[in-house]
Amino acid sequence: MMLQLQEVSVRHPASATPHVAALSDLTLSINTGEQIALIGPSGAGKTTLLHTLACAYRPAQGNYILFDRQPWALSERARHLLRRRLFLAPQTPPLPPRQRVVTAVLAGRLPSWSVWRALRNLIKPLQPEIAFDALARFHLQHKLYERVDRLSGGERQRCGLARLLLSDASLLLVDEPLSALDPTLAIQTLKSLQQEASERNATLICSLHQVELARAHFKRIIGLRDGKVVFDSEQVTDDMLAALYASDHRNARTAAHPVASPADTALSGKSVVADDPRCF
Repeated sequence: MMLQLQEVSVRHPASATPHVAALSDLTLSINTGEQIALIGPSGAGKTTLLHTLACAYRPAQGNYILFDRQPWALSERARHLLRRRLFLAPQTPPLPPRQRVVTAVLAGRLPSWSVWRALRNLIKPLQPEIAFDALARFHLQHKLYERVDRLSGGERQRCGLARLLLSDASLLLVDEPLSALDPTLAIQTLKSLQQEASERNATLICSLHQVELARAHFKRIIGLRDGKVVFDSEQVTDDMLAALYASDHRNARTAAHPVASPADTALSGKSVVADDPRCF
C-alpha cells in the first residue's frame, strides 16, 4: 500500500469560507503502481486532494498514511525528506519566467543534488542532453534554450511535465496536464506520462476534465463532487457520469466530448491557489 486516507477532511487555506471543508470524510487506499484518474466538476476538490496527498495541506481531521508513515506526525525536516519521494505537477507550473527551459527542466533533479551542484546548474546547465530527451517525450525539444516567459501556456505545462521525468519520485501527482493542449497532443502527453509511470512502477494520480480520455486510458477512476468521493470504480457508466455532473452543464458537455472547450483550454480560466506549492 502506497497511501491511505482514513476519513480525511481538509479546509482550504485560501478559501473565502475556511470553515467549510474542501474535502469531507475521504477514505481511499492506493497501491504502488496504480494509475488513477480524478474527475468531477470544477470545485469538486480534485486539486485540493492532490495537494493534500503532496503534504501541502494538512488534514483538519482523519489520518493520512504515506509510504507507511504519517507525514504530519513527523518533524518538518522528516516530512520534507518524505516529500522528496513524490512529485506534484500543478496545472500552472511555477517556473521562473526569465529562466531557460533547460534549467527549469533540470530542476527535476534538485532533490538529489547538493546545494553546490544546484548552484552550478544555474550558471551552466550540467546535463542538457537529458533535458533535451525529456522535452522530446513531449515534442518540445526545440525549446531547450528558450526562455520560459516566451512559452505558450501549453508549452509551459509540458515543460513542467518534462521536469517530472527527471525526478526519481515514486508517486506522481499531476493536476490537469491536458487543459491547454489540442486533442492529438493531449493523447500523446497522457501516453508519455503513463509510460513513464509504468517503466518505474510509480503510482500516477492525474486529475482530468476530459472524461472520455479518463475512461479510455485509466483502469481506475475516482469521481469527486463537493469534496466527497461519489464513486471509485473500474467501470464508469454514463449514468454514473450523469449523476456526477448533474447540475454542472459546462462539465456535463465535457463529459460527453473528449475535446476540451475553449474555456477549458485557457490557462487563465482557473484561479491559482494563493499558496500553490512548488513542483517537487
